[in-house]
Amino acid sequence: MSDQTPERLAETRQRMAAVDGPQQVLGRALTIGCVALEITQRCNLDCTLCYLSENSEHVVDIPIDEVLQRLSNIRETYGTYTNVQITGGDPTLRKHSELVEIVRYARRLELFPSLFTNGIAASRRLLVTLAKAGLKDVAFHVDTTQQRAGYADEKSLNALREQYIERARGLGLMVIFNTTVHAGNIAEIPDLIRFFRRHAGDVGLASFQLQAETGRGVWGGRGQEVSIEGVRNCIEGVAARPLPWDAIRIGHPECHSYLPTLVIGDDIVPIVEDPNLIGEFIADFSNHHADRREGWRRVVGQYFLAAIRQPRWFLRAGKFLMRLLWQTRRALLRNRGRVRQLSFFVHNFMDAAALDSERVNACSFMVMTNRGPVSMCEHNAKRDEYILQPIKFRRRDGSLGDYDPLRSTSRQALRA
Repeated sequence: MSDQTPERLAETRQRMAAVDGPQQVLGRALTIGCVALEITQRCNLDCTLCYLSENSEHVVDIPIDEVLQRLSNIRETYGTYTNVQITGGDPTLRKHSELVEIVRYARRLELFPSLFTNGIAASRRLLVTLAKAGLKDVAFHVDTTQQRAGYADEKSLNALREQYIERARGLGLMVIFNTTVHAGNIAEIPDLIRFFRRHAGDVGLASFQLQAETGRGVWGGRGQEVSIEGVRNCIEGVAARPLPWDAIRIGHPECHSYLPTLVIGDDIVPIVEDPNLIGEFIADFSNHHADRREGWRRVVGQYFLAAIRQPRWFLRAGKFLMRLLWQTRRALLRNRGRVRQLSFFVHNFMDAAALDSERVNACSFMVMTNRGPVSMCEHNAKRDEYILQPIKFRRRDGSLGDYDPLRSTSRQALRA
């Protein structure tokens, strides 16, 4: 049982009041979508749409004790089973023994840690060690904004994506790919979706983040062709069918679109299309949690036991499965019953100079700072206010320490 208590959920629902609805996950099943834990500001790439600050490379990594305290703060603020993105910068540039300690501590707190990396330093050996420590997911950021040598377009980058898939194979990690969508690659997105469709099952989530004018990126704001609707239309074009983007809602509808699907051969089939069914399911099972990493058989078994207290769901589940099987019968026959899972996520990040207060207030993607959780868009817009300030932190022996993020850099030179 999660400690995301009714009181926690009620607080979230009050914050989400302007965009509430029965299919809204936040405030009903979860107190937050995910929380970023930035463990370094350093990166081994300099993306043309980078959200980091011009000063990020000067910042010394925050002490490990402060990192662990922020994990504890995530648990205290949002409860167990909260999804934590271990990120940066690129977190693999942190001392690897500390990165393993961070993952292990997150699991000790019953949080779900994910590694967000460009993959350059995420070796097979490191991923094996992190998986043993309790890592749940690995999200590889690969796209043309990184201008990697020898990769001129998204199609050529598929060779690198395949390498990363192999690197994580057999470790029990869900593999995610993050793609920044911009004016230069929007026309390639349909082919990229076909790539993810071919690798469905090995890839669990295809996440698309829209170009935003924030941080040190040099490409600026997006054109009209880059939009939530544009990306969703690309996915629907490959699926050759309209898709139920409003069946599940996570946060503000102008910020995120989430769609879990099944891939049967070339068919992309939404798992659920009825928002009312989702709303009723959330209402009846919001206090139950099953860890998907334990395998679908165990998850189904745990929900079966939970449904004993809600026996009407046996009939509803039977009808749902029969309808799904009937709708996909031809595809199932063509592909000998082989079914793979692939979810899609579209993130509409805001420009730094155009933050919408309603969207910030309803944010499902927070960053844990020494001052508490902050909306990711707001954090990116004001990053230097958070990363350049000296702080006091408590060591594990109880003593207080001083952290100066610029101790190896002349502050006068930085200001200049």
